[in-house]
Amino acid sequence: MVRDVDLFRELTETSGAPGYEDRIRDIVRREFDGVVDEVRSDTMGNVVGTIEGADRPEYEVVVAAHMDEIGFMVRHVTDDGYLQVDALGGWDARILRAQRVTVHADEGDLPGVIGSPPPHTLDEEDLDEDDAVEDVFIDLGMSAAAVEDRVSKGDLVTMAQRTERVGSTLTGKSIDNRVSLYAMLQAANRVSPAVTVHFAATVQEEVGLRGATALGVDLDPDLAIAVDTTVANDVPQIEKEADYVTVLGEGAGVKLKDSSVITNPKVHRRIQSVAETADIPYQIEILPAGGTDTAGFQTTAGAKPVGAISVPTRYLHTPVEVAHEDDVVAVVDLLTAVLDSEDGEHDYTL
Repeated sequence: MVRDVDLFRELTETSGAPGYEDRIRDIVRREFDGVVDEVRSDTMGNVVGTIEGADRPEYEVVVAAHMDEIGFMVRHVTDDGYLQVDALGGWDARILRAQRVTVHADEGDLPGVIGSPPPHTLDEEDLDEDDAVEDVFIDLGMSAAAVEDRVSKGDLVTMAQRTERVGSTLTGKSIDNRVSLYAMLQAANRVSPAVTVHFAATVQEEVGLRGATALGVDLDPDLAIAVDTTVANDVPQIEKEADYVTVLGEGAGVKLKDSSVITNPKVHRRIQSVAETADIPYQIEILPAGGTDTAGFQTTAGAKPVGAISVPTRYLHTPVEVAHEDDVVAVVDLLTAVLDSEDGEHDYTL
């Protein structure tokens, strides 16, 4: 089971839309206190906690997990006091009807709902219309004057959802990617690395891997490992097992590729070897669509050997994302084992 479910719940229930990760950043800094040797942040908001290597401090490893969740930004307040929004990240507009949200206004958070007209009043043409984020209207249950006074263009909106245990799983609004942030923080508490490890909580991943790309310029690691969620499509709606990508409860995902990166073969083979030696359950991940912070270290900063460890997650980019507790434990164990066994002598050159 997840060791610190209270921290897990705090991370997933706290809001942090892309570019506005302040509340999550505060938690990360708090959790780094007394654990790492140095904490710093940059002008984008990435937070890096560094543990100096005991034997080879000049050899540097970066572990990256993004802090942001998909959300919205208020783009218009109608004359009737309803909010229209612009997406921050990849939403499937079909799942937005009848959801609870939180509007983050300057003077405090406001609860709201995305309404959906009852089917009694819709004709067949209305029911057949495609949903779009641009068509979303948020109802704050307030007069137009009160909304105009409290809400401004540019305010952030996130989903309102509690994190709950459901059987052997945990479900909530932002498992992507707070589960990986949790895993990284747990690993930071457990490792005694021979090399220097930078634990990087990154920003704006959901809008184009922006934080990690900038971090890839600021840091010059010898090895980079991203931790993120991945698709677990082992659900009735997906008929072909080949389309599952990963399966819930079968262990950590070891990424070979996604649409943003092809991981270094020597890196992912070593991750697999560590898992097998330590008897940590894992599964191979080949993700046909979607990018991760892994790619941020193969851009401007040069050719860095990269790998990624993934948390299989059902129903990604919805308010009810689901991760299996055994998989979360496997990711923490595997990340810890990889970092503790990195001595700086592995040759990742191809």
